[in-house]
Amino acid sequence: MKGLDALRQKLSALASEELSEAMATAAVGRSSLEAVMAVADAYRAYAHAHPGRYLTTQRVPAPDDPVHVKAGERAVGTIYGTLRGYGLEGDDAVDATRALRSAMHGFVSLEAAGGFGLPQDVDRSFSQLVKALDTAFRAWPSTDPDDA
Repeated sequence: MKGLDALRQKLSALASEELSEAMATAAVGRSSLEAVMAVADAYRAYAHAHPGRYLTTQRVPAPDDPVHVKAGERAVGTIYGTLRGYGLEGDDAVDATRALRSAMHGFVSLEAAGGFGLPQDVDRSFSQLVKALDTAFRAWPSTDPDDA
């Protein structure tokens, strides 16, 4: 990989490393709702502080970029560790990780695009979103939903 694509990959690796560090630091010593709220707040704060770099964190790491791969693994590991507080492991942890990441990314992306025009407090809405995820994680199915 050369040129602009290589530069984008390097920037994505740097931003992913920064974001994973912020989330991991926020999660230390916390569990369940407190941990999810801390991770989500760190994620959102990073997106606010570094909007351009944040966008690059959505790039899948190149397998031959160990720094980027490690950063991605740390970010996912932080979320998995947070979800273990709910007893979520295996496929349930993967599904819940995808749900949490989708909710956080969707919220911060809409927020950055000016998509929340109503006068109500956006911070409250974000907190309510995370609390709703906490409720979902507490009730997460431990069997395959397709078997129900």
